[in-house]
Amino acid sequence: MKIDGTHYRSIWREASGAVKIIDQRWLPHELRIVELASREDFADAIRDMWVRGAPLIGATAAYGVAVQMAEDASDAALSETYKALHATRPTAINLRWALDEMTRLLKPLTPGDRAEAAFRRAAEICDEDVEINRQIGLNGLTLIRAIAERKGGGRVNVLTHCNAGWLATVDWGTATSPIYHAAEEGIDIHVFVDETRPRNQGAQLTAWELLHHGVSHDLIVDNAGGHLMQHGEVDLVITGTDRTTANGDVCNKIGTYLKALAAQDNGVPFYVALPSPTIDWTVRDGVKEIPIEERAQAEVTRVQGRTADGAIGHVQISPDGTPARNPAFDVTPARLVSGLVTERGVAEASAEGLAALFPDFAPKAAG
Repeated sequence: MKIDGTHYRSIWREASGAVKIIDQRWLPHELRIVELASREDFADAIRDMWVRGAPLIGATAAYGVAVQMAEDASDAALSETYKALHATRPTAINLRWALDEMTRLLKPLTPGDRAEAAFRRAAEICDEDVEINRQIGLNGLTLIRAIAERKGGGRVNVLTHCNAGWLATVDWGTATSPIYHAAEEGIDIHVFVDETRPRNQGAQLTAWELLHHGVSHDLIVDNAGGHLMQHGEVDLVITGTDRTTANGDVCNKIGTYLKALAAQDNGVPFYVALPSPTIDWTVRDGVKEIPIEERAQAEVTRVQGRTADGAIGHVQISPDGTPARNPAFDVTPARLVSGLVTERGVAEASAEGLAALFPDFAPKAAG
């Protein structure tokens, strides 16, 4: 996607061999490009959310393995790298998927062959992610196009939650990919962007993406979505997901469940866009089985922003001594999901729907 006309990916390897990322902690106020040069750098980047979003976390982990293999390609280093990177973010399934993929490839190879193979596979994972998200966009575009036709070419209003944009993937995004495709097709589309407390990924990232790509949007507080739906201002809700169960339950940024409830109450379609590596075929009950990451209290008690003098910093918004709870994700049951937009098409949010699209991955019991 583009930043003021210039194409970027969220992670890339330069001709010199350096792996670089957009450090998202400083957005929307500063665009900072940083190099990740060690296993520790990659672990910090994933844990401390220099990068975030399940697909991008997976791609970053893949490059983290490759950089480590260039430094030390021993069996011990491969094992330690898996453990160190896997421990950074427990909820996003793409992280484990990428580490398993890299380990499966590298373990049979001699140490002397591992670095080159690792960098090649990491680049392939990135390219595959881009193509997957492009296809998600084309499949989701059919939903937006149908609404536009039904409205006689009138504006299509989409509500998003968190950031499932190109900054959460390598390019295109998941939930935003249909939006970008619709905009490029000339459909009159407008996006209501949830701020997404406590880290404000909607306000800081999704709004920044849409602004710099030229897509019409309004930033709204998280609690405004239901009101807009009640008054007929939302045609469609599209979110991303960090993990989807074999039965179609969706684990996404905290607050997604409440949007799904509001959408159901108001007859608004609620779709989830996801790449197939986000499906966890080993889990069937998302509420009971998916580990929910509890993040630092400070993310709730403080907010980051730019002050009047231009400095970027944190401001405390709660009394000293008040404790906070900070579950980072919630689970939306499949019964509240209108459909799952994947690279292979739009699936019913059920074991049968997913198995029909992914018979090569789904456990036989799902069919």
